[in-house]
Amino acid sequence: MAKPIEGCSIDQTLQVIAGKWKAVIVQTLLMTPVCRFSELEDQLVGCSRRMLALQLKELEDDGVVLKKVYATVPPKTEYRLSERGKQLEPVINSMQKWGSVQN
Repeated sequence: MAKPIEGCSIDQTLQVIAGKWKAVIVQTLLMTPVCRFSELEDQLVGCSRRMLALQLKELEDDGVVLKKVYATVPPKTEYRLSERGKQLEPVINSMQKWGSVQN
């Protein structure tokens, strides 16, 4: 694997959204600004609960997603994009547009 270029903004962006589900999670949160875990799970068909939890945790650690846990029984957890996460909108939109172009 190639070594990342230090200070490269493209590489830094890819490090944040790399992963099969991260860009899709961001796209989902752009369309539905506040989602519970089960709502995200319903939207990401084929993504296991474990993988979704892992990808959300990584996005949270990178400051892209905010997690709010309500002290209820059963626990209620909501996810939303941070201001930093919202800045990914043009990137995600461009990826979606590029991916939908017919060859």
